Amino acid sequence: MSIKQEITTGHVPVKIWTEDIDEASRQQLANIAGLPFVHHHVAAMPDVHLGIGATVGSVIATRQAIVPAAVGVDIGCGMAAVRTTLTAEDLDGKRLDNVFRQIGRDVPVGRDQHRADRAPAEAAASFGPGLRAILEKHPKLESRKDPNGWVCQLGSLGGGNHFIEICLDEAGRVWVMLHSGSRGVGNRIGTYFIERAREKALRMDRQLPDLDLAWLDEGSPDFEDYVEAVGWAQDYARMNREVMLGLVLAAMRRHLRPFQAVAEAVNCHHNYVSREHHYEADVWVTRKGAIRAGRGQLGIIPGSMGAKSYIVRGKGNPESFESCSHGAGRRMSRTQAQKQYSTSDLVQQTEGVVCRKDVGVVDEIPAAYKDIDQVMANQTDLVEVVHTLKQVMCVKG
Repeated sequence: MSIKQEITTGHVPVKIWTEDIDEASRQQLANIAGLPFVHHHVAAMPDVHLGIGATVGSVIATRQAIVPAAVGVDIGCGMAAVRTTLTAEDLDGKRLDNVFRQIGRDVPVGRDQHRADRAPAEAAASFGPGLRAILEKHPKLESRKDPNGWVCQLGSLGGGNHFIEICLDEAGRVWVMLHSGSRGVGNRIGTYFIERAREKALRMDRQLPDLDLAWLDEGSPDFEDYVEAVGWAQDYARMNREVMLGLVLAAMRRHLRPFQAVAEAVNCHHNYVSREHHYEADVWVTRKGAIRAGRGQLGIIPGSMGAKSYIVRGKGNPESFESCSHGAGRRMSRTQAQKQYSTSDLVQQTEGVVCRKDVGVVDEIPAAYKDIDQVMANQTDLVEVVHTLKQVMCVKG
């Protein structure tokens, strides 16, 4: 049993897999647990920390309702990883520097996207009809976002804590691992339906401790449209990671010896909603900063840009709704990190990693995150470690 704390003040209890949680996050979890449609309990993973509306690192099962802000605006954000036939001996400093620069040329990062003539139109073709149907129902979405932009953003990284890494596992084998989501189009979909839920809450005078806990009722037109749109964005996010993996592998092949990517690949969301069966009920499960950890299911739990990451196998623990943490979890806000640490701190904490070491990424310094080893120790009942990875190169937006 790894449950460390329990909150019992809401409509349902909250089970927490860590003792490292601040009072604001505890209150946010209690607010979630007080919603009338939450099923059985709320599960808080060991990387839990304050979020917008719902706590990052929380798993929320609901009946006949979904809270769009709990899913968030980076719909389908998640991880992908693949092992290659390369080994540590193939990665000297010069080759890594060349690969680092090549990835920077081939994969748009931050707010950048592919040029129209380089956009992966063939991979994106299946997404067009679904998006057009969504835009026809909600034309305001189209007016706020270039409907063609999503094609050019497919296969791009984004900014913040999104990253591309080359890692070594415990046997010295080379892995590619990356973290990204549904980019601008997912953000617009999420923001739009969050606003719709808020408008309904105000119109119906729903008394909420936080307006970001506004929900959509199953059976309503907005609910059905949201489920369609969020499903589209989650599929887009998964494809975005697949396209990026291909681009990164191609960049590596330009500077490294011939190699293959083996079948041991993982691609998993950690900000999403899905229909599942738990505690004798069909429910909507929102994982906000958590991954599915069904029995035998592979997942990825990354540390910070200077720490270890893990390929894990789920144990299917029902108390976590078959979930586990999505990473180390932030210990402090980006603003706090920028105030407390300098570029010299960043250089020290990312020693041995080819990466940016400038003021623009100080907010991603390893010390701003929780200890990944402690996070893993707190969820031994949720997952088992299959591989331990340590990055040697990290690309950030």
